[in-house]
Amino acid sequence: MRGARWIGAACLCALAASCSRDGNAEAARDGAAPAIEQRAGAGETRLDPDSPQLQRIKVAAVETARVPLEEVTAPGRIQAIPTRVSRIAVPVPGRIGRIMVGLGDAVREGQPLFTLDSPEVTTLMAAYRQAEARAGQAKAELAKAEADLARVRELFEHRAIAQKEVIGAEAALAQAQAEAAQAAAAIQESLGRLDILGLKPGGYQQEITVRAPVSGKVLEISLASGEFRNDTSAPLMTIADLSSVYVAADVPESMIRLITVGERIDVRLAAFPGEEFSARVARIADAVSPETRTIQVIAELANPRGRLRPNMFGEIRHEETFETVPVVPREAVVQREGRTSVWREKAPGHFEAVDVKPGRPREGLVPVLAGIQAGDRLVVDGAMLLEGSN
Repeated sequence: MRGARWIGAACLCALAASCSRDGNAEAARDGAAPAIEQRAGAGETRLDPDSPQLQRIKVAAVETARVPLEEVTAPGRIQAIPTRVSRIAVPVPGRIGRIMVGLGDAVREGQPLFTLDSPEVTTLMAAYRQAEARAGQAKAELAKAEADLARVRELFEHRAIAQKEVIGAEAALAQAQAEAAQAAAAIQESLGRLDILGLKPGGYQQEITVRAPVSGKVLEISLASGEFRNDTSAPLMTIADLSSVYVAADVPESMIRLITVGERIDVRLAAFPGEEFSARVARIADAVSPETRTIQVIAELANPRGRLRPNMFGEIRHEETFETVPVVPREAVVQREGRTSVWREKAPGHFEAVDVKPGRPREGLVPVLAGIQAGDRLVVDGAMLLEGSN
């Protein structure tokens, strides 16, 4: 009885196999072949020439490009150059008069900023008048001393006086000359003080006009018309020349070896997506930040149109160690069980997965450091279709 059941089962299996072969043969006659035939070898896939998937797959030969193997990137921030920033205070105590510029205005060197009514004007004018009076007196005394010396010398030549009279007259002339020189110096000093304040000698009722020491933009204003200011160290206005600016970035200490002073770096700013600016490294800090383990790098870049403003954020980028390697589109690279792979065409419709060592992607291309070579034909579009069939 057990043998009869075994014979019956065998017959049933043979009948099913016969039906399957007949069905496949009939399908082949009708032209309905299977779309994908996967080979037993892992990582390889064959597609029938008439497969719709094959029509959707794009294959191209691998090209090469010169790409950087090492690259530094770090967040950066635009800063005004400290030596081109002027903080303006009142030169002398006084009352603020007219304010002639506003926040954000572009000013030229020497342009009036505001006026100041100060009691120092009277003091300086009085000092100048006194210096002039002393100079006039010294000039008169010098003329008298010169005349006295001439008279004494004439008398001495005629043996009318002793030689000591001549010596005394010469000493008096020397003293008069010294006093005249001191008086002239006092006048020059008074004129220098008046010139610093932009005042003309002679007029007591004059306003002091404070002018821009540099060309640039007004970044800060903290004064109002009519208020009295006596602190000559407190800045009332800040003007910065932004024709050139700094970009400061904190570079990881492990990458600082790739940057040197004088090198060019690329700068990208959030305010101007898609644009790239060129800067020159001006300074590298001498110490490492203990909190972030970074080193500050400061680069200078031109800003002729004034578009770059202090505190704009962005990124610096610097490339090193260039090499010519194969490059592939991002779409050609797939992740397979923790590995990075591409699909290489062995023959039409026959593909194999190849593990590669990718570099840093750039502008839609991925440099491949190992695994493929130039001329290999890779799937550059539709790789996921093969990934799903493998």
